[in-house]
Amino acid sequence: MRYDLPDLRLVAAIADSGSLSRAAERVHLAVSSASHRLAQLEAALGIALFERHARGLTPTPAGESLLRHARQVFAQLEQMHADLAPYTQGLNAQVTLFANTNAINCFLPEDLGDFLREHPQVRISLEEQPSPAIIRAVAAGQVDLGVVAAEGDCGGLSTAPYRQDRLVLIVPVDHALAGKTEIAFAEVLTEAFVCLHAGSAIHTFMMNHAALLGGRLDVRIQVRSFAAVCRMVAAGVGIGMVPRSSVSTVDRLKTVEISDAWAPRNLQLCVRDGHPLSPAAQALLRYLQEKGEPHPDFAA
Repeated sequence: MRYDLPDLRLVAAIADSGSLSRAAERVHLAVSSASHRLAQLEAALGIALFERHARGLTPTPAGESLLRHARQVFAQLEQMHADLAPYTQGLNAQVTLFANTNAINCFLPEDLGDFLREHPQVRISLEEQPSPAIIRAVAAGQVDLGVVAAEGDCGGLSTAPYRQDRLVLIVPVDHALAGKTEIAFAEVLTEAFVCLHAGSAIHTFMMNHAALLGGRLDVRIQVRSFAAVCRMVAAGVGIGMVPRSSVSTVDRLKTVEISDAWAPRNLQLCVRDGHPLSPAAQALLRYLQEKGEPHPDFAA
């Protein structure tokens, strides 16, 4: 199979316009050249990509499949251009950072904002991951720096304290649990929960701990932020588990401590031991260490 980007752009243009002539004009080809390219591509693939009819061309199932892949290629190319563009404008370095949900939602926005204002020539690639995945990625050298909730060994990585927080339950003020000051996670597994979306680090954490207890969470609704969890809980949709630092001042909301040993969330910065960081990554690590003095309100 021999085809190139102009072939893929022609396929996309035909699908978008439904017309070979309009597609040819869009990709700056003569109609005869566009027709020849399409015929060659279909011959190379051994399949028809478009159905021809009096009103124009429509993609076949095979054409739709090729089109999906072509659009992914175009999106990746655009992302590549976006990643490279800052280097042409004097970018000094890029730092890759993985962090868990707690850090990304509660602490990193302000800290990274301050850092980038002081270091305008640095770019940060930030991705949310569960702590075990972050530890593996840092150990494998896939990312420069991680922020994890340490529950034990960090796989031989070098670590430094970042922030302290604590997971708590939030319930409506008229809920049966609202009168409690503390409760074990095992005691609430039968409750309906408001959770962050599947795939978020804290969703994975909650599901895994429920499974370890031999239970399964009843997730009534999933949302995209801790603020939305708080509002849903206040509205009586269910109960939630969030970091204390994320609890908003929403009316009709009560906080209940979780007695499990994993409730304190001691966030740690982690890097590969014995592998020097780039100057930009070193600067970010030092900055987060300085900004991340433990807050007394969240002491475990």
